[in-house]
Amino acid sequence: MFAVQDKAWRLFADRYTEGDGRLVFRDTLGQGLDGRDGVDDFYEPFFNWPTLYLLGGSAELLTAARRHWRGVSAQLTEMGMLVDGLERGYDWFHQGEGLLLFYGLCLADPDDPELRELACRFADFYLPGGPNYDPANRVVRAPHNGAAGPRFGFSDEEAYFPWSPALRPYGLPLDGIEGVTSFDSLAASPERARAYGRAMWERMGRGDTIANLGATGLATHAFLLSGEQRYADWVAEYVGAWRERLVGRDVVPDNAGLDGEVGQYLDGRWYGGHYGWSWPHGLSPVGSATVVGAANATLLTGDRGHLDLARNPLDAVLRHAEQRSAGQMGTLGERWEPHLRAMKAERTLMVPQRHNDSGWFDYTVMPGQLPLSLWHFSREEADRDRIEQLRAASRWDWSTVHTQRIKDEAGHEEPWYEFLHGRNPHFPERMLRSALASCAERVEAIGNDTVDPAVGPDALDIHHWQHLNPVVTEALLQLTTGSPQVLYNGGVVHLHLRYYDADARRPGLPQDVAALVSDISPDHTVVELVNLGGAARSLLVQAGSFAEHHVATVRVDDGPELPVDGPHCRVGLPGNSRIRLTLTMTLRAHRAACASPWETA
Repeated sequence: MFAVQDKAWRLFADRYTEGDGRLVFRDTLGQGLDGRDGVDDFYEPFFNWPTLYLLGGSAELLTAARRHWRGVSAQLTEMGMLVDGLERGYDWFHQGEGLLLFYGLCLADPDDPELRELACRFADFYLPGGPNYDPANRVVRAPHNGAAGPRFGFSDEEAYFPWSPALRPYGLPLDGIEGVTSFDSLAASPERARAYGRAMWERMGRGDTIANLGATGLATHAFLLSGEQRYADWVAEYVGAWRERLVGRDVVPDNAGLDGEVGQYLDGRWYGGHYGWSWPHGLSPVGSATVVGAANATLLTGDRGHLDLARNPLDAVLRHAEQRSAGQMGTLGERWEPHLRAMKAERTLMVPQRHNDSGWFDYTVMPGQLPLSLWHFSREEADRDRIEQLRAASRWDWSTVHTQRIKDEAGHEEPWYEFLHGRNPHFPERMLRSALASCAERVEAIGNDTVDPAVGPDALDIHHWQHLNPVVTEALLQLTTGSPQVLYNGGVVHLHLRYYDADARRPGLPQDVAALVSDISPDHTVVELVNLGGAARSLLVQAGSFAEHHVATVRVDDGPELPVDGPHCRVGLPGNSRIRLTLTMTLRAHRAACASPWETA
C-alpha cells in the first residue's frame, strides 16, 4: 500500500499542481449568486496526505502536503477567500472539510512553531473576545462565519434562491412561506425566488446552528498544540450550551437565535437551521457535528457526559426507523447502492434523515460511520448495542467489502466492525485489495484525464481534483491502528494506536514493518507486528493519537505480562520476525497533547 501510493501521489502532484504547491487553476472564486463557496474544494484533494505520512508514508509526502497547503492558501488569499490564513466566512459543514489538511499537518508535525501559532490564531476568532462568539448567550452569531466574523445571510449579493439546480433534490429549505410549494416554483419566478431568499436571510441567516460545533476543532487543535487551558474551556462551554438546548427535548435542536433561544427566528421550531434537520442533508451534518463536538469536549475535559449529545441524533432517528426497499431510498443513498443491489431480501432498515413541518422524511440507510465513530471513541456497551441493533435489522451483508470510493474515503465500517468481532476473518486481505483497486482506478483516471485545468471554469469543475485524489488511508487506519476514517466534516483523527520509527525518529511504521490490530476491546488491545525485512527494526507503539490512553502491561505472544505504566511501549523487531502484543489499556487516562514522544517515552 505504501509503495503504490508513493508513486500515485507524485503522479497527482505532477499533473495538477504548480511549483509552489497551488492547484493549476486560472479562474477566480467568489463569483455568482453565492460568492462564498469553494475554499474547501481547493484543500480537499490533499486532505488525507498527512495521514498517510504519519502512518508510515514517504518523508517527502509531509514536505509535499505542507507545500500544497501553503500554495493553496496563497492561491485562495489572492482570490480574496481567506483572511489571515483562514476562510473569510462560510458554513462549518464545508469549513470542516477544508480544514482536514491543516489538522492532519498539526498531528503529523506538532513541533512546527508556525502550525502552533496558526492553530491558536484561528481558534481565537471563536473564543470570547473574537468576532464570532457571544459569550453572554453562548452562541456563534451566524451560520456563515470565519476570520471576517459573522457573515449574515447566505451571499454577499441580493438575497435570492435557488443558488444551484444541484440543490433541487433536497427540496425547500423553509416551510410556511406563503405561495411557495415546490423548488420548481422558485426556479420559475425570479421575483418569488428573491422573496424566498429574503425570508431565508431573516429566518436562517443569523443566529447559531448546530453545524457550528465544527468550530470546536479549531480550539481543540489549539489546545493540543499549545496546552493553553482557555481553548479547552471554550470547547466545554460551547458544547455545554448545545447540551442545555437538548434538555427537556426528545431531539437536539439545530438552531438558536442571537439571544440563545431555540427557534427564535423560526416561529419556535427546533428544526429548520442551516445545515440542520430540515435541509439539505439532515442527519449527516447534525450527526457529524454532534459527534465531533462531543468527542472534542470529552477529549479535553474527561467528562463523558458530553457524549450524550452525540447519541441523541442517532437514537432519535432510530425511533422512527422502518423496513424499506431500495426503491424507497431517499437522498444521500449513493454509498449504499452496491450493498442493496447485492441484497437478497426486498427490504432493509432505513432511518429518516430529515424533519420538517410534515414530520420525519427522506429515509436512507443509517450512515455507518456515525455510530461506528461514536463507539470507537467511547468503547461503551450502549454504543456497541446500538450498532448491534442496526446489524440485526439490516438485510444486506455486513461482511462484504465493496470497492467504492466517495470523496470522504470512508464507507467500509461495517465489514471492519465484523472483523473486530471475529465474524469476518478474511477482511484484512479483502480490504487491502479493495484499497489497492481504488488507488489504481484513480491513477488510471489521472492518466486518461483530458481536461486542461489551465483553460478555465468551462472545462474544469472545482470538484474535479478531489475525485482524482489517489491517496487511500481508510484501510491502513483500520488495519494498522484499529481506527475508523476521520469524520470528513472537521473531525479530529482519533487513532487507537499509532507508531513511530525509533531509528528514523519520525511518525509511522518503520520500513518493512506491517501491523494488524485485531481487537480493540475496552480493556485490552491485540496487535500483530511483522518485520518483513532482514534488518532489525525498532518502533514505538503509542496508545492514542495524543498519548491520551494508558497502557498498564504488555504481553508478547503467550509470555508473561510486562509492566509499561504509560502511553508508550518500545518494541524491537529482529529481521524476519513476527510477534503478537496484548496491551491492557485504559482510555483517556492522560492529558492529551500533540507532541513528539522522544523526550518522554
